Amino acid sequence: MTLLTPFIVLMERRRARHVAVSLLAWVALAIAALGFQVAHAQSVAADGRGKVARDLHDELGRSGKAMPKWMREFNGVRHVQAIVVSNSPDPEMTELRNFVIRTGGSVHAVHPAVHALTVQIKASLTQALSERSDVISVSPNRVTQHTASTLESVTGALTTNVRGVSTKTNYSGLDGSGIGIAVLDSGVMHSHDAFLDGYGASRIPRHVNMLNTTLTNWTTGTSATSLMPGSFALANYENQIDNGYGTSQDGYGHGTHVASIAAGRAKYYSAGIPDTTGMAPNARLYDVKVLSDAGTGTLSDALEGIQWVIYHAKEYNIRVLNVSLATNSTQSWQTDPLCIAVRSATAAGITVVAAAGNFGKNDAGQQVYGAISSPGNDPSVITVGAANFHDTVGRGDDSVNLFSSRGPTRGSYVNSAGVRVVDNLLKPDLVAPGNKIVGAAATTTGMYQTNWNYLARTYYGNLVQPLGLYQAYPETQMVMSGTSIAAPVVAGAVALMLQANPGLTPPLIKAMLQYTAQPLPGQNLLQQGAGMLNIDGAVALSKVLRTDVATAINAGTLSAGASMLASGKAMPGLHSTINGDGVNWSRIVYVGGNTVASGLALFTQFQPIWDPRITWAGKVVRKRDVVYWSGTGIAAGTYPKSFTDTALSNQTLITAAVVDASTLAGTSSLLGKTGAFIPTVTLSSWLASGSGSTLVQGIVLSNGLVLSEGLVLSEGLVLSEGLVLSEGLVLSEGLVLSEGLVLSEGLVLGEP
Repeated sequence: MTLLTPFIVLMERRRARHVAVSLLAWVALAIAALGFQVAHAQSVAADGRGKVARDLHDELGRSGKAMPKWMREFNGVRHVQAIVVSNSPDPEMTELRNFVIRTGGSVHAVHPAVHALTVQIKASLTQALSERSDVISVSPNRVTQHTASTLESVTGALTTNVRGVSTKTNYSGLDGSGIGIAVLDSGVMHSHDAFLDGYGASRIPRHVNMLNTTLTNWTTGTSATSLMPGSFALANYENQIDNGYGTSQDGYGHGTHVASIAAGRAKYYSAGIPDTTGMAPNARLYDVKVLSDAGTGTLSDALEGIQWVIYHAKEYNIRVLNVSLATNSTQSWQTDPLCIAVRSATAAGITVVAAAGNFGKNDAGQQVYGAISSPGNDPSVITVGAANFHDTVGRGDDSVNLFSSRGPTRGSYVNSAGVRVVDNLLKPDLVAPGNKIVGAAATTTGMYQTNWNYLARTYYGNLVQPLGLYQAYPETQMVMSGTSIAAPVVAGAVALMLQANPGLTPPLIKAMLQYTAQPLPGQNLLQQGAGMLNIDGAVALSKVLRTDVATAINAGTLSAGASMLASGKAMPGLHSTINGDGVNWSRIVYVGGNTVASGLALFTQFQPIWDPRITWAGKVVRKRDVVYWSGTGIAAGTYPKSFTDTALSNQTLITAAVVDASTLAGTSSLLGKTGAFIPTVTLSSWLASGSGSTLVQGIVLSNGLVLSEGLVLSEGLVLSEGLVLSEGLVLSEGLVLSEGLVLSEGLVLGEP
């Protein structure tokens, strides 16, 4: 079901119909522009129009002394720190770096995963920088800032498919053993009991601190370099970022809580503490600190952290990356630096899980659509909304939290005709428990005094006191809510799936999580995606598929339509039993960014889109390949050096026998509850009854055109601009787009 066309924003309800009609020509132009590719040769006009992010562009046009943190006066001249994404064929981007240095700037960091640089440059030269042919986009080095085992039962982990038995001191079944989960956050407390293994040893092999790499450095004339495996420079770098020996790895407290949700172990001495076993209690955790003890950092720091994870992924078997960070980027997923970074991680075989955001409603209590942030707006990541389980282990009363961000995505770009094109991709992908979740609370070292983290100390009455527990080091607990808490629930679930079947790829994992999810009543595709996480179903499906899918894809030996079932295995029943309740699978999978697919063929036959190097969204299909370091003494195919990104022209995307749900959803209407606004339960039930169109020839990319049409999100929806946040990456809160979309009551999408 294709649900992608730029929205018309109509500011006056009384003129809605008139404006919708008068802008038909604009609509036609916008629809035609959907196939336009931002990246590389077709990215933007030659004069650099559209390359500069809107928040940076707007700030350059302002005067006065009040400036964002990524801009300052330096020796009487205004400078900016920016992330410059390049399309240079040179992995070192030498000419671009020379331009920055030659014009009196600095290169503070190199980001091979993004093919980008963090630079300092005179503000007056920003336009000249953007006009270079080797520049795709220029984004400000945005500031990061803070926000404000029941899980086993609720998510379906306590079933025979996953863990048949689990107590504070004992469990059996899948636990994430051997799988590495990287947590990109404010740090993880090394000495907390939640992160011990069954023998009392820590399950956190590495702590790294990526802070203060850029915004504290405003010197000119410097140039960072890439780091070769085995080099002295790399050893020195790793030594500088090591964070394993400090008395406090997480003074803020968010990262420790997130890590415990994904992989905490409930082993406590104090009476009264509930069983807070996380999703994968024996997985290894890799602490990548990109936020300070005050909850702040930079976009460049986040890119450095993701780069570190990608670099060490094969060495440490890091298969999952949890990102509870979000940027206020207004850019399309194609050029946004954070999106490119997580897309590189996906291409390298790492499943990226991102929080959808906590902006489902505005201050006036209105429901907000279009509040998905970066990197959750990237088609390659698993974007997670938050569900409320209402303090019961039964799933019959579960609902989507009002604060959980709704889709569609609203990043945009300006094409060569000067027209703004909005991505409008279907998000979130699914929801998971994210309301009042108890998890580990970071403290500083101290046996007789509890030195609380910033969040627990500042909001003690809300986060700690309600638990009514005796809090003793190192087993302190607190309670938190948000999509940033729901995301690690899914990250831990992914670790269990990979333990059951290490051959799964990131896009295949996302599809399996969606297909097995349980649709919650009363919520549509833009509110809950495919529904509530169902680990029992996801693991059951994992166990029947081939375990060599990833290696066969890399070797090029798996052709479209080849069998995906393991020898002697058959598809499980499309339902689960959780806490005595029957759970029907959604049978819904988002593909191509805006299309809903279904059918057993998605998993019984190999679909080329399960190749993690391929990204398909709307009319854009690209392939991102890893280039590894090589040479004497360097393990082959182990350490990524750079990435190539190419537009595909001929490619089978989906095979025959897959079911297209286009005709079922209908034209998008808010009041009619159809199209993008169709209740997930309704669409799921229709698919379960056998409805839907079975593809005869599949979906094929031919000569750069996706040969598939579906349900197009009709223009005419009346939306009012809203939700404006000032700056930065926002921890756990999701959206910080410069605009949001508030649906006006009583108006119907797609009606004249």
